[in-house]
Amino acid sequence: MSALLAPGVTAGSLTDHVSALALRRHAPRWWWMAFIPSLCLLGLGVLAVGWLFLAGVGIWGIDWPVAWGFAIINYVWWIGIASGGTFISAFFFLMRVDWRTALNRTAESMMLCAAASAAVFPILHLGRPWLFYWLFPYPATMRLWPQFRSPLLWDFFAILTYVVSSLLFWYLGLIPDLASVRDRARRRWQQVFYGCLALGFRGSVREWRHYRASYGVLAAIMAPLVVSVHSIVGLDFAGGQTPGWHSTQFPPFFVFGAALSGLAMVVLIVVPLRALMDLRRYITPYHLDVLGKLLLTSALLVGYAYLMDAFSTFYGAESADMTMFMDRVAGVYAPVYYSTLVLNVLAPLVLAARRLRRQPAVLSLVAAGTIVGMWLERYEIVVTSLHKTHLPSSWGGFTATFWDWATLAGSVGLFMTLLLLILRFLPVISVSEMRGLLERRR
Repeated sequence: MSALLAPGVTAGSLTDHVSALALRRHAPRWWWMAFIPSLCLLGLGVLAVGWLFLAGVGIWGIDWPVAWGFAIINYVWWIGIASGGTFISAFFFLMRVDWRTALNRTAESMMLCAAASAAVFPILHLGRPWLFYWLFPYPATMRLWPQFRSPLLWDFFAILTYVVSSLLFWYLGLIPDLASVRDRARRRWQQVFYGCLALGFRGSVREWRHYRASYGVLAAIMAPLVVSVHSIVGLDFAGGQTPGWHSTQFPPFFVFGAALSGLAMVVLIVVPLRALMDLRRYITPYHLDVLGKLLLTSALLVGYAYLMDAFSTFYGAESADMTMFMDRVAGVYAPVYYSTLVLNVLAPLVLAARRLRRQPAVLSLVAAGTIVGMWLERYEIVVTSLHKTHLPSSWGGFTATFWDWATLAGSVGLFMTLLLLILRFLPVISVSEMRGLLERRR
């Protein structure tokens, strides 16, 4: 128990502390220092999207043969981060792991914000995003149905299912804590606000019985769903006859990457929150140690996937694949490839030392490098495979424009804005599950 909670923590002190964070009258200075830049980035993203609607996708750097650019790179990156959060919130709930209780709210909130950021990009990539509803399979006047063999349609169904399920899973877990905040609220608007969100939850035996059954069912749905969603993202690539993409290893490859990037983002959020919101009593060095081990394990799995990617390329002996891979290793995009290896595989190896992975600064630095490395991996997969196709006459390069970077910055702003609003007004730790932990450990 001492490893999971600091001495002296009780159910009452825990509930009072977490509720007070949501009910405080004024946001702390650090929150405003993060929120204002986030809003600025979000504004830049809105400007970029508005100009995209007016001028079309020609404002991006995409061209033949690199017809997939930042939109797909960012989509895969964000959905991977979101999927990684589900591993903590759903998988470890089903495994009844005690250390999860202090981290699952952060992981679920991160999952929801990242999924919202990811959902924007498949729509923007359509070319005519205002007609995105054509992806719905409905009987139109012209009797035109969506192309069910199109990866864009796969993405649409995958992201829609995942966002809806993530929202339900996140909100259901919040209901008991919202009721606790409602009961401690003193101002009228807070009582009404949290009372409406709590849906009349009073904590009766009947309500708890239905709540626990529903939460367990949703967790059982989310666990395989997160694997299937990122497998579908991998199949987007594997379904194409493009050098480096047409491979059966892409679904597990992408799942490994999702676990790595999602865990890294959880670390990047949890470590500063421990200090800024005074959560060291509930998120202890033991939690950092576990996150470091998971990050190291995910990095080793990704390293294995990189090794198999190289092996299958040369074992298959297809000249186009070998040409593309050699260009990836020694061509113009070689710095991207080697940065990916260093940030995603080599740097996390320092976490093999227990003393280092318990150091918040070291853990945060490795996690930040991994987030960047996973974006570079997506860049490498998309650009290096497309810029050298089977026909040498179709080879060409890719250069991102200002609007590419502005759209990426806007998605980061959307993620940070949503996350900061959640941290400001909602319980940051699952109080109901922590109470259960305290009761089990008596």
